[in-house]
Amino acid sequence: MLEIVAVNSQPMSRVKSLFLLIFYYCGERGSVVEKIKKLFNIKWTLVLYDAILYLASFILMFVLNKSIKNMQLIDVFINSCVGFLIVFLCRFFGRIYNQIWRYGGIQCYIRLLCTDMLGMVLYLGFECGLCNLLGFHRFTISKIIAMMSFNTLLALGMRMCYRYCFKYGNELSAKGKLMRLLIRIFAFGMSIRKDGEAHKIYVAIVGAGNVGVSLAEELLNNKNTSYTPVCFFDTNKDKAGRDIYGIPVFQAKLNNTFDILKDYGVKEIIFALPPSTENTAELYDYYKKSNCKIKIYDYPSFQTAGKKRQLREFEIEDLLFRKPIEISDEKTLGYYANKVVLITGGGGSIGSELCRQLAKMSPKQIIILDIYENGVYDVQQELKFKYGNKLDLEVEIASITDKDAMSVVFEKYHPDIVINAAAHKHVPLMEHNCVEAIKNNVFGTENVLELCEEYGVDRFMMVSTDKAVNPTNVMGATKRMCEMIAQSYATRGKVKCSCTRFGNVLGSAGSVIPLFKRQIAAGGPVTLTDKRIIRYFMTIPEASQLVLQSGAIAKNGEIFVLDMGQPIKIYDLAKNMIKLSAAQNIEIIETGLRPGEKLYEELLVRTDELDTTENDLIFVEKEKPISYDEVEQKLSVLKNAVNSKNNDLAREALRCVIPTFKSPEEVNKNAEESMEMNIVKTI
Repeated sequence: MLEIVAVNSQPMSRVKSLFLLIFYYCGERGSVVEKIKKLFNIKWTLVLYDAILYLASFILMFVLNKSIKNMQLIDVFINSCVGFLIVFLCRFFGRIYNQIWRYGGIQCYIRLLCTDMLGMVLYLGFECGLCNLLGFHRFTISKIIAMMSFNTLLALGMRMCYRYCFKYGNELSAKGKLMRLLIRIFAFGMSIRKDGEAHKIYVAIVGAGNVGVSLAEELLNNKNTSYTPVCFFDTNKDKAGRDIYGIPVFQAKLNNTFDILKDYGVKEIIFALPPSTENTAELYDYYKKSNCKIKIYDYPSFQTAGKKRQLREFEIEDLLFRKPIEISDEKTLGYYANKVVLITGGGGSIGSELCRQLAKMSPKQIIILDIYENGVYDVQQELKFKYGNKLDLEVEIASITDKDAMSVVFEKYHPDIVINAAAHKHVPLMEHNCVEAIKNNVFGTENVLELCEEYGVDRFMMVSTDKAVNPTNVMGATKRMCEMIAQSYATRGKVKCSCTRFGNVLGSAGSVIPLFKRQIAAGGPVTLTDKRIIRYFMTIPEASQLVLQSGAIAKNGEIFVLDMGQPIKIYDLAKNMIKLSAAQNIEIIETGLRPGEKLYEELLVRTDELDTTENDLIFVEKEKPISYDEVEQKLSVLKNAVNSKNNDLAREALRCVIPTFKSPEEVNKNAEESMEMNIVKTI
């Protein structure tokens, strides 16, 4: 083929040879269409259209002026070519053609204006100087300014139209089809979607704040992601109507929200909002009515600092929509620094999380104590792997009921702080094992407190429960007795004591969440005791942090309670877990109330009965502690009951020493009229 071009010297033959060479090249390398697409890529397409627009502005200038005086055609041609060359070079070196105009923002348009202003100045300099020097006739200054202004406005308009087509080209509406058609025609067959984008999932991001914007940026820049953000929704009305990275922002709740989702082809909705506001709960309830799948983007918190946020499915814990407690104040962090901390029940759900949280606070030493070695071993290995030699960690296997064994531990480590998380906590089991509940919970706590006094421990922190408020079961009654013991010891002034009371802990051993998950995984049915039951809920990290923060701010003898928001129906919890799992035909069955179980737990926060603290979610119960002598009398009654080894006698002894201990039947009878039953939150 090269020989053909060389031999033939006639002009027509040269043209024919050139076409043969082009077709040969295309036949070897690809189709003509593909080569044209490569030739006319978006950068050179913009140059071509800039040339057309420059010509249009040139013609428009002369149409408006209607005459050209003292200029020949060659002068007009040279002046116009020089003008375009100057404009092109300014835009080229100003990297205007390197901009991705489909995502172009205000900064892109400002750069174009600046380069064109520079081009106008250079063109004016050429016209005023070099034209006379070279002997050409020049345009008037007014014509130059008019032509360059027209050119800039047309260039801006063209780029805005280009961006507008990409912005709305993903819609399934007639407008979207028109935009796609225009792109294909004027961009030489270019598709709205990138390579592989046709198979991507279009998502809407709820929350146009820092987290939502960072998520959108990550999705746009990550070629391997299967998601493409196409719109934002935000509660801030000021953001509505604006664009972020070329993505439109809409108000969170509009009459046509679901139509917008449909027009943009949205398949999934991603929440990038903090789970702390009621707005989040309302928005979730609102968007779950759409046919879109809902996911959540992990919101940064103190616990997740330094970790990569994940895009994941909504979990039932996310549906609490309550501001989590986060230990970020210097007072709390500094309190545990360089302290020897003993945690009883350190292998349990709360105890192990206490160990995790404490490990972040630079303690001098952590001693994990538990009778159950498997749980202790797991948390020990976890912390060793994470911190290595940076954390002084010791493990002791012992029961708090064994005072001699506990004495050895205190003698060995001399702790500064003792957190008592060891307890029998399962309500039905403790109803049938009342003696063991009293022995472990009550007298185990007394053992720990006595040793704290003996070995000069600075602070004792008791992990309690909302079931201690007007208890209807043995577990709650024993915990209430523990609170009374701790308060009485506080009156003696040797050990600073405090108790922390919280509600049900999601995901803890024996809690309802793991049970429901197992039942759903097995295909059902999901069992609950009564559809009317309501409970206060919090997560394990929240419960642990509440204990630590309240202990740091405690003076002596306080019972701390948490503002846990509104209670939640267990029945609604079960329904939402089934819905989140996407399981089909899962039945919910009532099994009847268990022994000692009541329909609702007491409302923990009544501001008229509580004192505030430095944390607006933590309160102190106004309760006068009983004397140590009175506690001793109560303990004597309980000791006799335990020695009898009779569960019925032990239960009656508890009723004797705990005046607020009521039967569940008595409480449940009037449950429907109670305040707690009427402020239930539906999730």
